[in-house]
Amino acid sequence: MARQQVAAAAALAATLAAIAGAAAVLASELYRRRCRRLATRVRELEASLAASTDKAAAERRGRVRAQQSLRKALSEQELSSDNNKNNKKKQITSPKSFPMASIGVVQSCFSTRNGTPRQPLVVPLARATVVLDPSRVPAEALEGLADYSHCWILYVFHLNTDLDKMWNDPARSKLKAKVRVPRLKGGKIGVLATRSPHRPNPIGLSVAKVEAVDGHSILLSGVDLVDGTPVLDIKPYLPYSDGVKGAAIPNWLEVDDALTVESIHISEHFISALSDCWMHVQKQSLYASADEFQDLVKEVLSWDIRSLSQRIRPHEVTIKDVTDNGGSKIDNGCNNDEDRQSIDSSTSVIYHLHLEGIDVSYRIDQDSNIVVENAALLSSAVNQHRYSYLTWRER
Repeated sequence: MARQQVAAAAALAATLAAIAGAAAVLASELYRRRCRRLATRVRELEASLAASTDKAAAERRGRVRAQQSLRKALSEQELSSDNNKNNKKKQITSPKSFPMASIGVVQSCFSTRNGTPRQPLVVPLARATVVLDPSRVPAEALEGLADYSHCWILYVFHLNTDLDKMWNDPARSKLKAKVRVPRLKGGKIGVLATRSPHRPNPIGLSVAKVEAVDGHSILLSGVDLVDGTPVLDIKPYLPYSDGVKGAAIPNWLEVDDALTVESIHISEHFISALSDCWMHVQKQSLYASADEFQDLVKEVLSWDIRSLSQRIRPHEVTIKDVTDNGGSKIDNGCNNDEDRQSIDSSTSVIYHLHLEGIDVSYRIDQDSNIVVENAALLSSAVNQHRYSYLTWRER
């Protein structure tokens, strides 16, 4: 009996071992089949990816050829048009136009060209927001920009007075080879040796400090950009390549005090008027308080922002044709030579600076002493939808 039980146990063990072996073989076969299926799927995906890559490359080559053909056709059209006007004139074979559009717009503290710094970083408190067009630039394109301290802004001088002629009648738009330079007190120099906005192509280049990035918008400081400026491109500033050691400049640029003012006095009337204006603009201003805005005014006016004609040619005014504290002119019709000679014309002229929707009026005397007299709210400042200090505060 015991032998039979032992034999049965041995048989059962053998059967179980056989079953376990069969199960192992089956599992191994299933694993191999699964691996073969996965390998086949990987090859199919790789083939699909290669086909898609080839298709994308072919489409890209097609677009490049189409763009080249378009530029060639536009160039030939322009050359043909020019040849018809003047067959004797030798033409340039390079294309004259390229497909290009702005990618965004600037919301700046400077409402007009007057007062906008002539160079970037001259007024550290000058702030602006670059708002990019989501249909042209996805938010991911700005990823990593906040890690840079500064960036380059390429833009269009959209307020140039000669733009209409350049666009509507380019044949009559002749390049001015020389322009007047403020530091030379009206002296002329070659336009390509200056930063003049009136160039062969109205393209500007400015460096600015990157304060914050949020979605499709960038907060900048130290800007020399006027409100509404169309932006063409943004590039990071690279100190190792953009900052050239030992770079030389002409002697006329080394006159540090050529455009600086002697002093700036803020009148009590201005402080009071600014307080009234600030209640209307503070929710849409890039500045935290009226005091910070006042600091901006001082920074802007620390350089003589008047045009060459305003500085070189004395303004002829009469004793009666002066401005009261409210900024409105009073003219009683007195207009003779004796009156002209009995008053310092430079102190009688009121100049205006538009910042953040506020009209800042000031006087400057012959010794470059400035008195900031009044602040008035501009009608264009009401109900504007702009990025403000409150928007960027958490950033």
